[in-house]
This record gives sequence, C-alpha cells and structure tokens, in this order.
Amino acid sequence: MLHRARPGWLATLLRVLAALAISMACGPAFAQAKPAAKAAVFNAKDCYECHEAVQDFHQGSAHKTVGCDSCHTGLDAHRRAGKGRPVTTTDPAACGSCHENQFRTMYAMNTDKTAHKEKAVASGGAIDKLLMPHGFTREHNEPRSHAFALYDQVVVDRAFGGRFVNKEGKAGLTRMGGNFKIWDVLKDEYPGEPHKSFKPGTAAAANPVCMSCKSADHILDWAYMGDPKPEAKWSRLSKVNEFVKDTNHSLNCVFCHDPHSAQPRIIRDGLIQALTRPEKDTLWHKDPKGAKIDVKELGERGFTRKIAMLSRYDSKLQCAQCHVEYNCNPGTDTATGQPITMADQRTNHFPLKAVDDIGQHYKDLKFGDFKHGVTGATLWKGQHPDAEVFYNSTHQKAGAECASCHMPKVKDAKTGKTFTSHWQTSPRHYVKETCLGCHKTWTEKQAIYSIDSLKNKWVGKMRKAEFWLTRLVDKFEAAQNMGVDAATLNEARTKHSEAHVHWEWWSAANGSHFHNPQQFEDSVNRGMSISQAGVKLLDDAMAKRRAEAGPKLGAAPVPTPTVATTAPAGK
Repeated sequence: MLHRARPGWLATLLRVLAALAISMACGPAFAQAKPAAKAAVFNAKDCYECHEAVQDFHQGSAHKTVGCDSCHTGLDAHRRAGKGRPVTTTDPAACGSCHENQFRTMYAMNTDKTAHKEKAVASGGAIDKLLMPHGFTREHNEPRSHAFALYDQVVVDRAFGGRFVNKEGKAGLTRMGGNFKIWDVLKDEYPGEPHKSFKPGTAAAANPVCMSCKSADHILDWAYMGDPKPEAKWSRLSKVNEFVKDTNHSLNCVFCHDPHSAQPRIIRDGLIQALTRPEKDTLWHKDPKGAKIDVKELGERGFTRKIAMLSRYDSKLQCAQCHVEYNCNPGTDTATGQPITMADQRTNHFPLKAVDDIGQHYKDLKFGDFKHGVTGATLWKGQHPDAEVFYNSTHQKAGAECASCHMPKVKDAKTGKTFTSHWQTSPRHYVKETCLGCHKTWTEKQAIYSIDSLKNKWVGKMRKAEFWLTRLVDKFEAAQNMGVDAATLNEARTKHSEAHVHWEWWSAANGSHFHNPQQFEDSVNRGMSISQAGVKLLDDAMAKRRAEAGPKLGAAPVPTPTVATTAPAGK
C-alpha cells in the first residue's frame, strides 16, 4: 500500500492515470482530456487593485481559493504593464477539472434524440405549408443533446446555406456527445465568400443573436443587447459567418454559474432586459416563488455588459435563457410596413409571456416575423417557449422547477456522494429520482405510461390543428382566385394570424404535452375554432360571389363540416 504522503511527482502521475482511466472507460464521448485542477498560483489580490467588481464576487466565495490563472492566461504581462488583454478560457472542461460529475453528465449523449429529426415528418408536411416561405421550412429539427446545441445550429440547412460541413462527412454523426470544439470537426467549404445560400434547399438565416443561446464564447466581446460599440468586437450587426468562427463550445457553464463567485446567475441580455422592464409584465414578475435578481453592470472594456445574480438557483430563469420564446430575427414594422433590420433592438427581444398574451405583445411591439406565402397574413415565428409553458402548470404550482425533472439529484456510483446531474434530458431516464419522488405509489412503468399517454393527446390535437389551418390557407387561395372582396380577405388574414399563434406556440415548444397539458388543450382548441370561423367566412363569401356571378364560376364547393361541441351517443 502506498503511504499517504506521496511525492509530488507520484501524486501527479496518479492523477493523470486516473483521468486517463475515466476517459478510456467513457469512450469517445469524453475522450478529450480535461486540464488538471489548479491551485491558486497568481495572487488574486493583485487583480483586486483594478478589478473591484471581481473582488466583491471572489473574496469569501466558494471559489476564493481558485487562482485567477485557472481561467486566465497572460496575467504576468498584463499585471506588469497594465496593458495587454489576458486570455479567458470559456471551455467547460476548465470547470470539469473540479466538477467532474457535472461535466461528465453535461456532455453525455441521449441516443433517443437523433440528428436531423425533422418536425415536418411528424406533421405530414403541414409545417411546410403553414410556415412558407420562412427559413424554418428548409430544416426544422427537434433538439438533441445539449452537447450539440452549437454544432447543430451551424450545420442546419436554414442557417448558413450549407457552407459548413463535417470533416468526416455523414460519418461524423457517430460522435456520441462529449465536450468538443466545433472547428475541430467542421470545415468551411466556401472560405472568403459572404453569408448566403450556397446549395439548393438551404437558407442563410443565421445571425449573431440567434447564436447567443448556443454558446457564450463571445460574452466578453459583446455589449449589452448586442448593441454595436466601437470597443466591442461583436454585435447584432456583425457578419455572422465571421462571428461563428469565434465560437467553439456549446452551452458553457458560465451561462448559469458565475465563475468568480460560484453563485447562480443569468447572462442573456434580452432576458435581463425583460426582467427589468418598467411594465413588470412578465411571467416571472407574477411568480411569488421566483428567485430575486441583482443586476450587475460590468464595463471593464469600455462598454456596458450586464449579468443578473440570482438569490437562489431558479432553473425557470436559468433555462429561460434559451428555452424561451425570443425574437432574434429581422422582420417588418407592422405600423409602417418598413423592414426591421438587425440594427433595431427589437431583434433581440424576450417577451416572457404566456400563449394568450404573445400575439398582443408583438402587436404592441409593432413587430411581424414574416408574411405567409399564400394568404399574405403577417405571422409570428416562435422559438421554443418551454419556460413560459411551464409557468402556472400543475407541477410549477406544486413547487417543481425545470431542474426537478431534467436535472435531478443523483448519487455517484463510486463515492455515493449526491450531485446534480447535468444530463438535461427527459425525466423518463430518471423516473426513480423524479416522478417517483412525489408519486410514491407509482411504479416506473406507470410513470412512463403517464408521460406517453399525455403525448398521445398532444400529437392528435396538433394534427387536427394543422388540418384546419391548412384548410384555411387552401380556402383563402380559392377565394382570392375567385375574386372575393378585399375586406373579406383581410378579415380572413386576421383570423389566420390569430389561429396560427395557437398552433405555432405548441409546435415550437418542447415537451408541452407534459409541461402544461391543460393549457395546451385550451389553446389549441381555441386555435381550431378560429380556423373554422375563417373557413366559414371564406365559404360564405365564395357562395355569395358564385350567386352573383352565375354558373360561370362553376359548381358550389363541398361545404365544410362543423365540429360537434358535444359527443354523439355511444362509443
């Protein structure tokens, strides 16, 4: 047996061998070596002289013994001359050198979520008709493991026009997770070319704001709200094909954990702006159990940056940095009809409101995403309003949060110590630690049965909503071709916009069948009723037009059946 007082070289060797053993055991997902944990070498007090804000965070915190050189290099030259910018690592592996279990689980692969799983397949192609000609019709995939949040955004057909591809081709899909640098596996097939579509069936819709929920690698070079500032390297107006090459890591730890204080925080500027709106109109403002925020202004490099420290871990807010509806695109000013470009702050905007309020919110903002290719209605394109859906749900009212089901407390198999799993996946993979913690009389089969049954209802209702929306679009096209008056067509466009919200919200959201099933049913049923009213409006107008014009317009269409409000007798 080795004596406890090991020589320094032997202790180092053992640590290296242990890390190698873990890497080999976990396979390719974690084959990338992690830096060894560093003791404090560079005295933080030397930095405090100029960085008072850092002192407030660091001194007395859980990270007080972590030296500045654990995350920054080039400190010696910077300290002596007072010039030269130190390099800051944003690689999650730096955190993983101490927080091994959190790092290991964060970048595990969920093989149930395969790449390129298009939502259009589930909808039978209805998405293509309902979103035409929006860029999401090029490729609109379900999300997969967080390890691929940045990678998938770069290679999806709607983002960069097909310019970035995997060096290994389709064989690159065999990568099973892991914290990897995207530019170790991707290549630019059109270097030097501007941002555009290079291949048929693709679009070049990416911009710096939409990349901001995939990676925080750019955070120190980004002014508040992405406003263009001379001192800031990147902004909303930056050339996104150049911006993306300055990113490498997916969903950095610093999104939710302050590196100096080890305290919970949020960094997405659009969310911070929403939480500090004077109207106090967000779902968070109406949540008495929500964490309190303390907004800090940081501006060491000549421009304002803001972070919001949380009074406690509140995963509704922390997950809402990305799993939320936010506008990150140019559009149209609905009051003037003029284009809204990325120079406008409305292209980085978080409503943080429920489905029944989202339409009015964008009306008040005077923002429209796109005009439908057939009806010409101004439509909203949602992102992923998962946090908003969860607010006011049965589970939320009972005190559960996103982490309760997606990041439960689990035990390390070797040490027996409890830690927070960072494998943000379906609770069906954590049934004992999640569902059965409250539903103590259930079995694992019962819990999964409940989850799947709720999804069945969601799938059926969504297909019905898509039927009525597509029928409304088809009726509009027929009515327009028949010469129905402009006033009726405008009324139908309004109904299209309203009905679209109650479908699009639930198409864009993830897990809404489970997060808030009652709100889903109420909303999607309302949307169907609006679609049906629009169809009837157009049917009546075409019948009137036909009666006025005589037999020249042909036979009457097959009438649209109404949906019974009461169930027929029998089974």
